[in-house]
Amino acid sequence: MRFKSRMAAEHVQLLHNVIVPISRLTGGGGGGLGSNSIGSGTTIYLDPEVLRISSRGGAGSRVDGGGVSQGGGFGGGGGGREHGTEGIACFAELIAINGIFLDHKIESIAGNVIVFDVDLVQLRTALAATLQSIGNMGGDFGGARSVPLHNSSEDARNSSFRSTSSNFHSSSSFVVVMKLAKRGGLPCLCLDTSCANGSLDVHHAVPVRILRAEEWQHHLPPVVNTPDVQLEFQLDRPLRPVIERMKAISPIIYVEGSMAGEMSLKIDSDAVAIQTFYDKLIPRVDEESSQSQQEPAKCTLKVDSKKLLASLQWQSSMARGSVGSYIICLIRNEMMVVHVMLSPEDVGFFTYYIPVHYLSEDMFDY
Repeated sequence: MRFKSRMAAEHVQLLHNVIVPISRLTGGGGGGLGSNSIGSGTTIYLDPEVLRISSRGGAGSRVDGGGVSQGGGFGGGGGGREHGTEGIACFAELIAINGIFLDHKIESIAGNVIVFDVDLVQLRTALAATLQSIGNMGGDFGGARSVPLHNSSEDARNSSFRSTSSNFHSSSSFVVVMKLAKRGGLPCLCLDTSCANGSLDVHHAVPVRILRAEEWQHHLPPVVNTPDVQLEFQLDRPLRPVIERMKAISPIIYVEGSMAGEMSLKIDSDAVAIQTFYDKLIPRVDEESSQSQQEPAKCTLKVDSKKLLASLQWQSSMARGSVGSYIICLIRNEMMVVHVMLSPEDVGFFTYYIPVHYLSEDMFDY
């Protein structure tokens, strides 16, 4: 079994951007080499074409940060699992060549497929430390300042890596090698950063647990029915700040959507009733549904506010320009799905699957 890849600074930044919000679901960050707590709810799949990440909310047993370092240590990642994330699933897919890697080589007896468990908080910390090392040595990440999509919390400011472009050298002089190797006799995902002039040499090792390739079938995204409502949002209309305020008032949020391009968020407690409306959204219509329905389809879901907020953390931590758009899918009495398309579109995507409460017919407003 062998995996080795080369990444430019912008590839490391992209992977870090994707992992930061997902790692908030699983927690972890404890242990190190030799730890029995490797995994914490995240499994990674590698083949010659793609890198896939599968995470389950609430799987991590710790909420503090940490990691393993060799030759360029890094400390606590800070900020583990969000409370109330149990039951949420997140699935990400990134294109390998011309996506997340400059080049890579993968070999295994299982058709060149490698599957392993990893602590996503430790990997997030290693990626952040790698970016910080490059930034300290004058690395440039595309010449633009990284600005969050929507930033209203201290956690977002701490978890989002930023770099300025003044007086920076080209990031092409920095190469990060990501590979699977043994450290202390244990398998690890290693990040080795080097500079062309030899002024930088930093190594990080994140323990992993190698799985059989066929075990990936247990980490596939949930199979769901065709959504009743699919609405595309533009990035200038984030849901997170509204959900954040509603969560402080009620543990339950009612999400009502219509294929007429409308959605509302509603809470109804003993003290107050609040409803927020979104209109002029873009309906995503399947051919079958467009032919079979004359009236715009509607759907109402009852969702835990903590789970919904946890699935929107990417709106505060991901840099502007790294996301193209996002789609909200409502499946009656089954699931709420948040599908996020990265920018450019051919780089990949990540999707949150949020469980919902059952609503009987007499509880619907329509």
